[in-house]
Amino acid sequence: MPCRTQGGSLGRRLLVHVRDVMHHGDELPRVAPGTPLKDALMEMSRQRLGLVVVVDADAQIHGIYTDGDLRRTLERSANLYDLTIDEVMSRQPRTIHQDKLATEAVRLMEQHQITAILATDDAG
Repeated sequence: MPCRTQGGSLGRRLLVHVRDVMHHGDELPRVAPGTPLKDALMEMSRQRLGLVVVVDADAQIHGIYTDGDLRRTLERSANLYDLTIDEVMSRQPRTIHQDKLATEAVRLMEQHQITAILATDDAG
């Protein structure tokens, strides 16, 4: 009996979709294009995910800024207060549709050596 329970549990885990495990709504740190970098960093820190998503009023993704991007910014720029998020964000972040399997998201993250991937809906 325990084997079937464990096997069933494994089967359910393999069928988990991105939408079942993604952060969304107020859980997702986000800022608008043009936001001063210092404000974007405050939003990143507030949610403790190590990233902030740059989205416009129509919820269209413009970019992403991660803690790794912050380290690279610190190496290049002496004054973070003069920068906007647009100047330092990654403009073409990796995305995956929310209806894809979570295992596919993990595979993409491993393949591209990233720690987060943005989930999208049909509208992008």
